[in-house]
Amino acid sequence: MLQPPHSSLQVAAVPAQRVPARDRDQDAPWHTEAVCRRDEAGLFFAPSKEPTAARLSREEAAKRVCARCPVMVECREHALLQPEPYGVWGGLTAAERRVVLARRRRRDLELKKAARAADRIPAAG
Repeated sequence: MLQPPHSSLQVAAVPAQRVPARDRDQDAPWHTEAVCRRDEAGLFFAPSKEPTAARLSREEAAKRVCARCPVMVECREHALLQPEPYGVWGGLTAAERRVVLARRRRRDLELKKAARAADRIPAAG
């Protein structure tokens, strides 16, 4: 997904070509293949004081663009790892990304607890 205007990511106005993930140049950044490069950044980022109905409609339109993007997973992971606080990235809104991150944190804690419990179980022998 496109970076907001204050970002350092430079995006060309030239339409991106779709290249299957397996054929992509491994040295090229993932965002060079992003479908959203052709769309208006306003579709992915909310204007100030946007009414709720307009925001929901805009976010759904942005998600439709994301759904056909060959780098949606890479975009989503970028937004989750940064974490990006605004906009639709990889088909998820900022609120949806917060939910995913909270679930990941809970899962990681549960895995750590299970590992500690497994370490305390004496080996049968």
